[in-house]
Amino acid sequence: MYLVVGLGNPGTRYRNTYHNIGFMTADALAKKCKLRFTGKECAALTAKGKLDGVPFVVAKPQTFMNLSGESVKQLVKKYCDSEEELIVVYDDADLPVGRMRFREEGSAGTHNGMRSIVKELNTTEFKRLRIGIKTEELAAKEVAITDLVLSRVDYADRPAIDKCVGDAADALVDIIGGKDLQRVEERLNRRK
Repeated sequence: MYLVVGLGNPGTRYRNTYHNIGFMTADALAKKCKLRFTGKECAALTAKGKLDGVPFVVAKPQTFMNLSGESVKQLVKKYCDSEEELIVVYDDADLPVGRMRFREEGSAGTHNGMRSIVKELNTTEFKRLRIGIKTEELAAKEVAITDLVLSRVDYADRPAIDKCVGDAADALVDIIGGKDLQRVEERLNRRK
């Protein structure tokens, strides 16, 4: 069973911020699969479904970003036979807006939500889909990263972000549906 976790911060204050791209993707996946977030368990909102007979869970931790690992650890224990069934979707300030990267394992990098997950699970061997949020202002150091991630997605960046979120939801459907991971990875990583 796949467990797809989109990272973000709960509450209307953080809706549509760069840091909530994981939540946006979880919402897009749920909508695509005609699911609703009806439950709250393991400190997360959850939606459950089946795709081509394969059961899966989509989750949005409600612990706030820096404590995401607390929720993810509970979710993995409840729904996964191993961490290999986990896919985490999150924003990445090292990737330009409009770019994505899928990996089957890797470090937490500078992302506090991922650091929390790696710490709680005590492993880096789980899938992750990173969606770029590095704006021109961030690249030019005209804005601090903490200010950017908590700000609403800029109007100019919205089309690229929306496309990434939609493409990410499509890729997650492919992964859950049993498509070849290497092909999905190549398609996402080549995308511009």
